[in-house]
Amino acid sequence: MKSVWNGSLSFGLVNIPIKLYSAVEPKVLGFRLLCGKCKTPIQYKRWCPNCKKEVPWEDVVRGLEITKGNYFVLTKEKLEKLKPEKTDVIDIIEFVDKGMIDPIYFDKNYYVVPEKAKEKAYFLFQEVLEATAKIAIGRFVMREKEYLCAIESYKGGLLLVTLNYDYEIRDIKKVEELKVRPKLNKEELKLAKELINKLYEKEFDISEFKDTFAQKLKEVIKKSLKGEKIIVKKEKAIPKKTLMAALKASIRK
Repeated sequence: MKSVWNGSLSFGLVNIPIKLYSAVEPKVLGFRLLCGKCKTPIQYKRWCPNCKKEVPWEDVVRGLEITKGNYFVLTKEKLEKLKPEKTDVIDIIEFVDKGMIDPIYFDKNYYVVPEKAKEKAYFLFQEVLEATAKIAIGRFVMREKEYLCAIESYKGGLLLVTLNYDYEIRDIKKVEELKVRPKLNKEELKLAKELINKLYEKEFDISEFKDTFAQKLKEVIKKSLKGEKIIVKKEKAIPKKTLMAALKASIRK
């Protein structure tokens, strides 16, 4: 496993040499867009509709749209000056109680590990976070971007989660479909609670869940390569029911 960031964790006068590893490895099927006739991968060109020609990389500039159709152009020199200063330190700003951070702010997960095995300061920091049920809030620069992050004790190690900034979160109150609530009768609420209790599990085991689409697609590809005939079963259409009828049918199922 290759580290994505190397540096140190700093709080007070304590400095802990660390590395970051990506905690998640997405298993995404790599679809390519192909020409329907010859099955050749499609290429994209940097096309200028005004000049009506392809633009070479050396003539491409970056710009921010200030008003409709008007852009503030940033040269490479200006961008370099504006970029956050590269640092190899995660500065701990404060500590908060576990559960204080709304999950909507969570972004990407990274394992925080010591630069060297048996790093005493690292394990002391991990154990203190565990014992006090606290989360460390820090700030650092990675790949020319400044991140706010939360660090917590996780299964004998440390987990760092980059956080979305408050101004990046959309206000749910602005969603039109949620502004007017329908009336719910007592019978509907009772049946819905019964259905939840029926499907309730005391423990959540995520290993039981798989990407069924990916699995089916792999099976289809495997059979196709063997020359087997592929039969795609059509899903039976579910007849429409009233909410009450659907709840009652779900409980009987």
